[in-house]
Amino acid sequence: MSSDLLHSVEDIQRALREYARPDAAETAAWFFKAGPGEYGEGDQFLGVKVPNTRKVAKRARNVPWDAVPELLESPWHEERLCGLVMWTYRFPKADPPEQEAIVRSYLTMTHRINNWDLVDSSAHKILGPWLIANPEHEGILDKLAVSEMLWERRIAIISTFAFFKEERFEPSMRMAETLVHDEHDLIHKAVGWTLREVGKRAFDLEVAFLDRHYENMPRTMLRYAIEKFPEPLRQDYLKGNR
Repeated sequence: MSSDLLHSVEDIQRALREYARPDAAETAAWFFKAGPGEYGEGDQFLGVKVPNTRKVAKRARNVPWDAVPELLESPWHEERLCGLVMWTYRFPKADPPEQEAIVRSYLTMTHRINNWDLVDSSAHKILGPWLIANPEHEGILDKLAVSEMLWERRIAIISTFAFFKEERFEPSMRMAETLVHDEHDLIHKAVGWTLREVGKRAFDLEVAFLDRHYENMPRTMLRYAIEKFPEPLRQDYLKGNR
């Protein structure tokens, strides 16, 4: 595979296809639930492994940031992922006006950030850091958390991982309170994961949340949240003995 820099969306698309594997595409469609009635219904896959998608994104570092929306409009999952990874590479090096422009574009394209891996690879590296630098806009998270769109709700909770570097856990706990009774399994997992990560850094905060909610929160959310607890405590939550 060539290591030459890429200069256009067309170059990126060609480079991704050099790594495409039909057998991997079939597996990805199953893994990301692209079948009828599933959350990724209709998504299409080239069969490019994530490390190779990231290689292509690195080679595209000279492609203008505002070319990414063209990739996000692609029917191909890996092209959308590549575009988002390009933004995550560009964002930390951008000046404040360009960072804001990337975030604004990101928020207008949430309907194309439409699977959990696309959210999880980007939200805490783009929206989260921008909100830390621009706290007056933190209400964006609250709006996303009550969206009818599954992916916007997941963006809301995953974005808060960025605040961990600041030892700020209130955004995560606020999103968890909003989403604790969400109906979708992907939100159950995301909230549980977030609570677990908060607990690694501020155990008392997680325990206080669980003591308020463990009897009524979704079981998957609870299991994710207490996965690393000492076994006696984990069993107390599972058996309702708190």
